Amino acid sequence: MSLIALGVTGGIGAYKAVEVCRGLQKRGHDVVAVMTRSATRFVGPVTFEAITRQRVITSQWRPGMNADIEHIAIADGINLLLVAPCTANVVGKFANGIADDFLSSLYLATRAPVMLAPAMNSNMLAHEAVQRNLQTLAARGVRFVEPGEGYLACGWIGKGRLAEPDAIVDAACALLSPPDSALRGRHVVVSAGPTYEDIDPVRYLGNRSSGRMGFALAAAARHRGARVTLVVGPTRLEPPAVDEVVRVRSAAEMHEAVMAASSAADVVVMAAAVADYTPSAPSADKVAKSDGPMTLTLNRTRDILGDLGARRAAAGPGPVLVGFAAETDDVLRKAREKRVRKGVDLIVANDVSQPDRGFDVATNAVTIVSEQADESISLQSKDRVAAAILDRVERVLRSRVSTTAHR
Repeated sequence: MSLIALGVTGGIGAYKAVEVCRGLQKRGHDVVAVMTRSATRFVGPVTFEAITRQRVITSQWRPGMNADIEHIAIADGINLLLVAPCTANVVGKFANGIADDFLSSLYLATRAPVMLAPAMNSNMLAHEAVQRNLQTLAARGVRFVEPGEGYLACGWIGKGRLAEPDAIVDAACALLSPPDSALRGRHVVVSAGPTYEDIDPVRYLGNRSSGRMGFALAAAARHRGARVTLVVGPTRLEPPAVDEVVRVRSAAEMHEAVMAASSAADVVVMAAAVADYTPSAPSADKVAKSDGPMTLTLNRTRDILGDLGARRAAAGPGPVLVGFAAETDDVLRKAREKRVRKGVDLIVANDVSQPDRGFDVATNAVTIVSEQADESISLQSKDRVAAAILDRVERVLRSRVSTTAHR
């Protein structure tokens, strides 16, 4: 997961930058939007603020003691400066070192990779001055997402329209993808969200899981080059862009899907909040309300993580197994016991009694429990927590390779 500064400049393609922003977030990245004054004539800053949940930068003259050096602070923190769309005017500023607004100042100040998605009239694109500026930037190592051909806003047909958002997102993620990731080329299975256990056609037993943590893990694994299968229970959130999404409803369906998907997997991360119990005899018709109490008989559901651990112990060596322990008291003791009992490599423990972590919030604080040690991850976005978890998974994978090599 990376922090990307998304520069938006004053062209009609600015509306596509909204889709670029969402696409980057689905891949697990944080985005801060930097808009030129002209860009705000095409798309309102509030749109990007709502999507990114961060202040949108529209001026280098923001009131405040440190406003004049804010571009330096952002320049140091970002992993990529992506400008989409990038007008001929901004291409010229970048090429010639003109820093008369926040975006052009940020370009000069950052040492992060820079990627531009040019968009302009076809004659402007072909002009000698623009071509010379593009060549100057290319010589400095700036990357480009080539504009497409087709109908332009001016009514012409030719090359110059902004590349499609998916192509821009793919190019940005390819630039950021860690080349030495131990997950590259591996098959990772991630479960996410709740399960719903039907009482009748109207009512069900469920929990508060939104799927955010699992989605963050799936997106981060895909970003590292893994082939990702996401098994997801009912959730209102849109899944990230991964290789395969398997939708389930009940714990039984989750069990079947995860066991099937993980039979040849390299890593399985059980982030789903799977029901421990399910009604023994769901009614085919709506259960009529009565004045007295209602009694439900519940049966224990199958233990997915336990079955994964047992299958690996019997067949060996099997995938790296990661489970979650959502607890409200004595969290670490229970997590350590769970790791041993289930026979898995890592347990991610979190205290869901706290309002700013756990279920249905954007942040989390966890402790990653392994055989060797406990590693605490402080309160931060679930995207960043996902990155920390996968860093630990990669260590397990590399350790396995090293052990095998020395036999």
